[in-house]
Amino acid sequence: MFALTSGRGGGAGADARGRWALASGGFVLPRWLRKPVRAFSRFASGEIEAPPYAMAMLSAALVGGFSLYGAVLGGHMPTVVQGVTARTGFAINEIRVSGNQETSEIDVFDRVGLDGWTSLVGFDVEEARSRIASLPWVEGVSVRKIYPSTLEVKIAERTPYAIWQQGTRLSLIEQDGRLIAPLASARHHSLPLVVGMGAEDVASGFIAKVAAYPELASRVRGYVRVSERRWDLRLENGVTVKLPERGEDKALQELVALDAQQGLLSRDIETVDMRFADRLVVKLSPDAAVAREAALKERLGKNYKPAERNI
Repeated sequence: MFALTSGRGGGAGADARGRWALASGGFVLPRWLRKPVRAFSRFASGEIEAPPYAMAMLSAALVGGFSLYGAVLGGHMPTVVQGVTARTGFAINEIRVSGNQETSEIDVFDRVGLDGWTSLVGFDVEEARSRIASLPWVEGVSVRKIYPSTLEVKIAERTPYAIWQQGTRLSLIEQDGRLIAPLASARHHSLPLVVGMGAEDVASGFIAKVAAYPELASRVRGYVRVSERRWDLRLENGVTVKLPERGEDKALQELVALDAQQGLLSRDIETVDMRFADRLVVKLSPDAAVAREAALKERLGKNYKPAERNI
């Protein structure tokens, strides 16, 4: 026998339930279907009247269901979620940016990509993080949602180590030589200046060697890489020190000793050439050369022969 038609009760309801029992062929419905079937049988027998606007509500539900199915099938669900949640109090109306000194907040806002009605619910923080990370100064970035309407952006910026000059172009580089951005701020002018092709990759090691002699390092205004093989030092008074390709540590030690003993780097000279293992060549400034030549002519007379002075 069908469990829903046990014979209790009579009238039209019982007749309707009997018809359901015959249709079932004696099959006992699962428990979760019994109440819906019982309600439908009462509705079919007229015991229950449909509420007002039931058909309109059913039609709306049907249309809504098909629309939702179409949105999911067509891949438009994220757009639907964005539109609905943005207009129910979850539109992003504040972005908190911290950790940025060189990175403009305007650039950050541009990478976040808000349109005025962007919902925090469906906002893709990983995609935004990737876009912000592409900014020149950004070393690392985290993007976090703070409900109902705030986005938090924390930035870790790269650290400039030196200014790299290539021709007329000046760029900021990190200690490992990675390019950061063109030089655009006066507050970085105190950084070491490295010049020449290939200088950015090996500058930190050489600058550290010079830094071991503070009295010399404080006078250096430029580290020039020559033919990607050796270094020249440009001092604040205009003197150029040409270091050898090999043995630059020893040459620096000798240079500091000569300056301490004879004030070499404070003299009226243009160049100190230390590229030769057996001698040191000093080139006087034009004024000093003229004065020296005149003094030698007067002292040596006919025996005078112009020559570059060796120390």
